[in-house]
Amino acid sequence: MGLANPGSEYEGSRHNVGGDAVRRLAQAHGAQLKVESRQRCATATITTPIGRVTLAVPTTYMNESGAAMNPLLERVSLAGMDRVVIAHDELDLEPGRLQLKVGGGLAGHNGLKSIAGSTGTQDFLRLRIGVGKPPTKEQGASWVLSKMTGARRATYEQMVADASDALDIFLNETSVEAAQRRINAMSRD
Repeated sequence: MGLANPGSEYEGSRHNVGGDAVRRLAQAHGAQLKVESRQRCATATITTPIGRVTLAVPTTYMNESGAAMNPLLERVSLAGMDRVVIAHDELDLEPGRLQLKVGGGLAGHNGLKSIAGSTGTQDFLRLRIGVGKPPTKEQGASWVLSKMTGARRATYEQMVADASDALDIFLNETSVEAAQRRINAMSRD
């Protein structure tokens, strides 16, 4: 599941990098995400070496991402979060840095808080996509919600491409640990 805010107002914002990475992954596999209103997310199913995988981007606002999780888990017949990866923006990583992580704190990320609140666990896989820190702590919300334009737009597109590639690596590895070694070693030059 790639986290994002819906609507053109937020397209290309740092907060949407997770959703954009999942959309790009779907496209790379010849699939298109389709809105499932009852599920509160757009989904596509792709075939990978590990089997069929459902890709999803909530149609809710970021702070309500958890509202899409339980219906999605039910739809794809998963009893828990152990086979779910959440792709999301991360202020604590420099722009473009990727980290595949299992569990841990939520670092103030309202989308992750919503998912943890609806599922009752923080122990899920996360693809943390670095977007860097704002100039001041008080500018956090405006930093992640602002659109990246000009030269920064190319940086954003590269972040999306790299995160999509990382998700594809995850789908082709034999273990979470092997995927972590490869993804966490990736760096932007």
